[in-house]
Amino acid sequence: MSYFGTMMVQMGLADGMVSGATHTTAHTIRPSFEIIKTRPNTSVVSSVFLMALADKVLVYGDCAVNPDPTAEQLADIAISASETAVEFGIEPRIAMLSYSTGESGKGADVDKVRAATALVRERRPDLLIEGPIQYDAAADAAVAAVKMPASAVAGKATVFIFPDLNTGNNTYKAVQRSAGALALGPVLQGLRKPINDLSRGALVQDIVNTVAITAIQAASLDSAAAAAAATATVSA
Repeated sequence: MSYFGTMMVQMGLADGMVSGATHTTAHTIRPSFEIIKTRPNTSVVSSVFLMALADKVLVYGDCAVNPDPTAEQLADIAISASETAVEFGIEPRIAMLSYSTGESGKGADVDKVRAATALVRERRPDLLIEGPIQYDAAADAAVAAVKMPASAVAGKATVFIFPDLNTGNNTYKAVQRSAGALALGPVLQGLRKPINDLSRGALVQDIVNTVAITAIQAASLDSAAAAAAATATVSA
């Protein structure tokens, strides 16, 4: 059924697909890798969770797909997450998370995050991004004032990019369970058309939320396509 649904999306018979309540994530997303494929200039499919807190919504990625992304993949994840944030009305201020803030620490893991941050700045100089940065410096203005006072992102980040799946998956679940946040997702990103996965045994509300997210993604793609067509017409 996943292949059938994916083909419907590919052929334009459906705007998006939601699947996975009774089978694995791999069963849902493998057909999309083979048929729909990634967007131009995007090398990796990734995921985010929309974390609805009491006073704001944050974007956490990647928390479900890539176990140990390279610096290049991490940069792709950050750019895709910023685009997802815009789709849902969130101004993207990206924190590339690490156990080090600025130049305070060294090591291969920190260097990966530093390299990924540089790649994002090179590819998307319009984006506000900081990294490497610790979670507390990214989220708390008082900590940011001490650790990184000149940053445009520190203390007010909205998009949090984790260095690996182990960190991201455990952090979103910790915030969900301990802070009472509503975790919406995983929202797949980087594909040319919207495909989203459900956890096995998902509740009705989870399914409704994911369908709504997929519809918003589809509408955003339609708007982008219409804008591109209008630009092409004017240029011609």
